[in-house]
Amino acid sequence: MIQFLDLQGINARFEAPFQLKLKSVLDKGWFILGDEVKTFETNFAHYCGTKYCIGVGNGLDALVLIFKGYVELGKLQKGDEVLVPANTYIASILALLQAELVPVLVEPQLDTYVLDIEKVRQSITDKTKAILAVHLYGQLADMESLSLLAKHHNLILVEDAAQAHGAATSLAKAGNLSDAAGFSFYPGKNLGALGDAGAITTNDSELATVVASLRNYGSTQKYHNTYQGVNSRLDELQAAFLNVKLPHLDSDNDLRTAVAKRYIAEIKNDKIVLPIWDFSAQHVFHLFVIRTANRQQLQNYLKQKDIETLIHYPIPPHKQPALAAMNSTVFPITEKIHDEVLSLPISPIMTTNQIDYVIQIINQY
Repeated sequence: MIQFLDLQGINARFEAPFQLKLKSVLDKGWFILGDEVKTFETNFAHYCGTKYCIGVGNGLDALVLIFKGYVELGKLQKGDEVLVPANTYIASILALLQAELVPVLVEPQLDTYVLDIEKVRQSITDKTKAILAVHLYGQLADMESLSLLAKHHNLILVEDAAQAHGAATSLAKAGNLSDAAGFSFYPGKNLGALGDAGAITTNDSELATVVASLRNYGSTQKYHNTYQGVNSRLDELQAAFLNVKLPHLDSDNDLRTAVAKRYIAEIKNDKIVLPIWDFSAQHVFHLFVIRTANRQQLQNYLKQKDIETLIHYPIPPHKQPALAAMNSTVFPITEKIHDEVLSLPISPIMTTNQIDYVIQIINQY
């Protein structure tokens, strides 16, 4: 069986330095917001090109704390509307709801799966105060156009960069293309921890100060609580593991995109819609997502041929029971995407034989 993602194999490459980091953390005896977290925050800020990085518990919390931070600063008010892609993972929308903001769903482009700029423009009203751009599957949203639009309407622009570690335009990397960005280091991400972990990047010193406090019970100094915060701190041990893996992120992304290049060049089947990619660094292929009209049939066929696939995602957010108030809304492009997408195996440790086999089997479908 070709696994969709062999996490054991991916992390086995780092077993020796992981063991050294574990011993180091144990020997220091400092397990919360210690040197490893500070080092990772410095390293990841430098990697993204931002002034600040604040480590938090997970990617959802990263987004929640960004928006709660803006509310605390008075730059957003509870009840303000935020534009967000209709086809995103539900976490993007949950973050807005948890910050007591109002998500306004906007259709994506069918070919790229990221926000349709014209539909964003048409969705802006007097109630709109921010845009949450999602770099879905590892592909950057059109941040140049979104930035111009946000500036013209005096809107806050935030990136959900949970799937786009290392993606870049000619000018900057994901995490440094907006006012603030939220990252997830869930184990399956391009930069994955060995458990839950997340981070916020920004160049805004006021926001950085507020979210650093919010993640730690709203405390600015021990036992002094300025805000009604939460407990969402990047774990010291996870930060240590991330410090091992971060220097390998770019080379791992190169290996992912090499797989993607072969898939795009060599999969020849008129039943399959392949990703649109200009071969730039704007896509790091966290996922390689195809579309087909008979998804279940294709997935069953691939399973019979020992190729594991996943669906990202089978149910659009506006049809989820958790978002019952949205269930009557209709987003035909989003619904088509969620009905047809299928994610093929892709990782930095796929072998040539495995790639050959996936291509061969899909071409025979």
